[in-house]
Parts: sequence; structure tokens; C-alpha cells
Amino acid sequence: MLITGLVIGLLLIGLVAGYLVRQHKHRQELLAVQEQARTIIAQANAKTQQRISELHAKSQRETLAYQQSVKDELTEQKSDIAVREQRRQQREQLLGQMTVRLDDQTAMLDERSQANRDQRQTIHGLKDTATELTGKRDETLAERAGMDEKAAQDHVIQHTELALNRDRDVEVKALNDNALANAEKWAKDVVLSATESGPQDLPKEHMEHTVTVPNGEIRSKIIGRDGQHIRLLETLTGTDLIFVPDDNSTLFISTHDPIRREVARVALTNLVASWRISANQIETQVENAQRDVNHSLWETGEQTVSLLHVGWMHPDLMKLIGRLKYRTSYGQNVLLHSIEVAQLTGAMAARLGYNTRLARRAGLLHDIGKAIDHEVEGTHVEIGTEFAQKYGEDDVVINAIAAHHGDVEKTSPLSDLVAAADAVSGARPGARSESVEDYINRLRALEKIANDQEGVAESYAIQAGRELRIIVKPKELDDTAAASLTQEVAKQIEATLTYPGKIKVTTIRKSTAVEYVGDEKKKTKKKKKKKAASAS
Repeated sequence: MLITGLVIGLLLIGLVAGYLVRQHKHRQELLAVQEQARTIIAQANAKTQQRISELHAKSQRETLAYQQSVKDELTEQKSDIAVREQRRQQREQLLGQMTVRLDDQTAMLDERSQANRDQRQTIHGLKDTATELTGKRDETLAERAGMDEKAAQDHVIQHTELALNRDRDVEVKALNDNALANAEKWAKDVVLSATESGPQDLPKEHMEHTVTVPNGEIRSKIIGRDGQHIRLLETLTGTDLIFVPDDNSTLFISTHDPIRREVARVALTNLVASWRISANQIETQVENAQRDVNHSLWETGEQTVSLLHVGWMHPDLMKLIGRLKYRTSYGQNVLLHSIEVAQLTGAMAARLGYNTRLARRAGLLHDIGKAIDHEVEGTHVEIGTEFAQKYGEDDVVINAIAAHHGDVEKTSPLSDLVAAADAVSGARPGARSESVEDYINRLRALEKIANDQEGVAESYAIQAGRELRIIVKPKELDDTAAASLTQEVAKQIEATLTYPGKIKVTTIRKSTAVEYVGDEKKKTKKKKKKKAASAS
């Protein structure tokens, strides 16, 4: 019994002790779990705070970027508004000047009208006096000449008609001379006014034909092993690349195509700047340069059309206008020349009351053929006329292009204005760099190539060196030989001379026979008859 109670007591003690141990262990596990939960919560809070900070920083960056873009846009708009305000002020000033001129002309016309009215009144008075004197003269003549009244009237009428015809001829001549003088003065005033108010000074861009190589290492990379790189560049760009003698740092780009020259220049500039020159890099840079230059052509054409306000234009024509940026004629940039001609033509058309937009369009497109005259057969006038017809330009514009060098008849006053503006733009001081001496030497060189050929009688370089006419001796050269001579002269011109645009070579072979009949033989017969009579 005692043992049983002892066992039960021990069991109770064991149970209590086990319970206490389990409770302690449970509390330890609970504390560990709580500590782990606090750690997880702290990490989650830290990540949340970090994410909030990142989002806040990103929001601030986006806000600053948006504010900066808004500021830039506002600055650009303010600049655009300032430019438009300046243009508006210029237009107002121009309108004010035109208003003053119109007022002056109106006053002058009023004075002339008043003078004409006074003259008509004077003429009416003189007519009345003349009628009265004529009646008295008829009576006097009839009394003194013994004529009847009808015969005297006929005599007076005939005499008066002769006098009036003489006076009319004198008056008509005076009016014609006065009209010519006024027309010449008016034309000069129109041209001077257009020159003063029409053209706007535009920045001139120098077209580079060379690329500077900084050192010998880059020069060696451009040439490549056995000249592989430079030959690849020449093949891809269609140009000749030549290092200037005695200057290994200057690479000259030679080609007749200005677009190819610009592509080669851009590609070489990028290659030199990158210092990485390999076959793959060369192909990549040439492709990039071609893409950039083509985009620049279209962008330049679009800006030009927008500047001159000539209305919608076909994208292909705008690209041709962009090509004129890289084309020169006697040292004058053809794009700047075309813009200047468009502005001059528009100003003169406004003064004369014609369609100014159509006038500017004709002036802008008058030399469009020069953009591709080195690629397409024909003169720049023929090429420009063909493209204008192809893209549906107005007949006035087409005639202005075809007639601005006098090749065809001008059918519109705007064609005369375009020709005048073209002459003014090309003849103003500093417009073209070719001197008179160089011009004469170029014509003489053309004629010398022709005159050095066998069978040539004489030759003439005409149309400012755009055409060479050769007259051959018909007894020495037949038609086949004349054709061969034409081809030979063209080949020599292409091989030895530098010339703008295209030169037309024309060979003329003509045989003319002349014989005189009559006078000399008659005189000889008369002399023989006189000698025979004197001998008898």
C-alpha cells in the first residue's frame, strides 16, 4: 500500500515535471516563432520602405523630366512666337512701304488725269477755233480762186488730211518713245524694288571635298592591308579617294556626283571619329551615311518649300530640290540661287499684280534639272521640263523652266520674270566665282579642241559654253567622217576639261555653190561692139 502510494506520488511528480518541461519548451518555441515573425515583419517593412523610396525617386525624376520638357517646349514656342512676330513686323513694314508707294502712284495718276482733262478741254477749244477758221478760209479761197464751195472744201480737206497725218506720225512717234522710256523706267523700278525687298540673306554652306586624317595610324587603317579598305570605300561610294601630295593628313574625294561625294565625306568623317576601321565597319558607316544623306535631301527640300510658301509639292520633287544643296554652278550654290530667284520672282510678281505663289514656284523649280543633269541625258532645261511635266506642274511653271534660257518661246509674263530674276541672281557681285578671264579661257579651250581636228573650217562656243558648233570643210570630210569627228571632240572635252552641266557638240557640213549671170557678160559684149564699130 505504501509502495503503491509512493509509485502514484512519483507518477504525479513525473506528470507535473513533464507538464512544466513541456510548458517551458512551448514558451521557448513560442518566443522563437514570435522573434521570427518580428524579423519577417521588419524585413517586409524595410522592403516596403525601399520600394516606396524608389517609387518616390522615380516619380520625382519623371516629374522633373516632364517639367524640363514643358520648359523646353515653352522656350521653343516663345522662340517661334518671336520669329513670327519679327516676320509680322517685317510684313507690316513692307506693306507700309507698298502703301506709301501706292499712294504716291495714285497721286501721280490723279495729276496725270487732271492734266489730261485740261488738255482735252484745250483741244476742244482749239477744234472750235479751227472749225471757225476753216469756214472763213473756205470762203476766202472760193472768192480768190474762183472755185465753187464744193471744190474749195475738197481742196481744204485734202490739205488738212496731209497736215493731220504728219502731226499724227509725229505724235505717235513721241508717244512710242515716251512709252518705251516709261516702260524701261518701270521695269527698272520693279527689279530694284524686288531686289530690295524680295531676297532674304541665307547662310552659305561650304561643300567640303576633303577629309582631315589626324595621324598616320588612322591613315594606315583607312588604306588597309594592300589598299583593301580604301578600295572598298571607293567601290561602295563610287568615288576616287586620293591623299593630297605632300600632305598625308588630307584625303581628297573626287567624283562628278555631289551626292556620292557627300556620302563618302560623311562615312569617312564617322570612321575617323570612331577609330574602328574594318571592312564591316566601313560597310556599316557607308550605309548609315547614305541613309542620313537621303533623309537630309528630303528634309532640305521640305524646309525650302515651307520657307517659300509655294504650296504642296510632290515628295520626289522636294528630294530633287534637296539635291541642289550639293550642286554648284560657276561657284554659286544652285539651291541658294533657286531660292533667291524664287524670292525675286515673287516680289516682282507682287509688284505687277500676278500670282505670287505660282511665280515663286516657277522660280524655285527653274533649275531643278541641274540636280541630276550628270545622271540623265539632256540639258538641265530639258530634264527640268520633263520632270515638271511628269509630276503635273502648272503649264506656266513648265514654260518658265523651258524658256528661262531662251530655248523656247515665253508664253507667260511669269516666264519673263523668272528669266530676269535668274539673270539678276547670277550677275550680282560675288554670286559666281568664275572670272571673265576664266570664262573666256574655257570658251577658247572648247574652240581649240575643235580647231585642232583635221578638216575643221571654224568653230564657235555658244550659250555660255553649253554648246560647241563645228563647221567642217565638205570637200575634205564626208558625213561619216563628220560624225566621227563629233564623237572624237566630245571624248576630248570629257577627258581634258572641267565643265558644269552638259555640253552639246554639233557638227555642220554644208556645201554651197554660187554663180553670177548677166552683168559682166553684157558689159563684155558691149565693149566688143564698140571696138568693132571704131575699127570699121
